Amino acid sequence: MRNRTIISAVLALALGIPAVATAQQPRDTARDRHEVRRDRRDLRHDRRDARSDRRDVRQDVHERRQDVREGDTTAARQETRDIRQDRRDIRKDRRDRRGDRRDLRRDRRDQRQDRHDSTSTTTKQP
Repeated sequence: MRNRTIISAVLALALGIPAVATAQQPRDTARDRHEVRRDRRDLRHDRRDARSDRRDVRQDVHERRQDVREGDTTAARQETRDIRQDRRDIRKDRRDRRGDRRDLRRDRRDQRQDRHDSTSTTTKQP
């Protein structure tokens, strides 16, 4: 009786562990897929922000030229401050894009690795 219990426990463990490993696989893949989507969305938002900041810089430069032409130095100084702030925002968006691209590459690599792991476990089973 005791030997049967031990054998059945070992058999349950031997059959249960691969089932648990394959059961967790789709969740990892789905999580990686969602992370890839999220990183792509972040990249799109950062590109859009950078475009609007570049547009703001062009507009502020134009307004500063007009202010200098008209002799309004106070307004020209304010436009210069705005230009600096917008350029700072552009650099910040560039750093964000760099980090998002790095995250995207890492998540794609994880996704490929999960796909490779899931195919390798299914081929080993008889």
